[in-house]
Amino acid sequence: MERRRMIFVVDDDDSVRTVVERYLTRDGYDVASFASGEDAQTAMEDSLPDMLVLDIMLPGLSGYDLCKWVRARSEIPIIMVSARDEEVDRIIGLELGSDDYLSKPFSPRELVARVRTVFRRLRPASPLSSGPGQPDEDMPTCADLVLRDAERRITSAQADMTLTTKEYELLAFLIRHKNHAFTREQLLTQVWGYEFIGDERAIDDLVKRLRKKLLAASSHAEIVTVWGYGYKIEG
Repeated sequence: MERRRMIFVVDDDDSVRTVVERYLTRDGYDVASFASGEDAQTAMEDSLPDMLVLDIMLPGLSGYDLCKWVRARSEIPIIMVSARDEEVDRIIGLELGSDDYLSKPFSPRELVARVRTVFRRLRPASPLSSGPGQPDEDMPTCADLVLRDAERRITSAQADMTLTTKEYELLAFLIRHKNHAFTREQLLTQVWGYEFIGDERAIDDLVKRLRKKLLAASSHAEIVTVWGYGYKIEG
């Protein structure tokens, strides 16, 4: 039997925590809820959850600060929520490494749908994984990058790259269509899988993060800016 996934919900609003916990539990998840960032941080020092649903406006340790703390330790998916429907909140959340963003008030059913979507995109643990090795002929490549789509991972120089869900989605799409340029709007649609209400700079930030990781991996693949249009990958 597959292990039930654990989700931490961090929100200082008692009613929000209660409703979100009820809906996620009904959908088959284990849920632990916290009223402060400090309490959630203490719990995560012992054991990380499979996902974090995180309010931005928290007393004391803010959602932004907790997101940065988590990202320094793990690539677990993070969905940020906020009562302020401001573009800057959305962009900052994405820049810090969150995988999705919802504005309050939101439908609990929509949150559950977003949670399902993020988990579907995660790489499944597979005992049949062939390991780094050489790429199969049908595996998309770009320079030294190999897209092992069935295992939801990308390797560079035979080592796995550590990527968030959205970083993986963008890099995988570019590798599948290497040397082909896409607009920011097209890339937003591919990465989020639904209409994204926000600034196209979200893609610019993902590209910036991926470029740093490609550099750290000494990869010969390069994400190139097509001025006045968008991006493509070459290698």
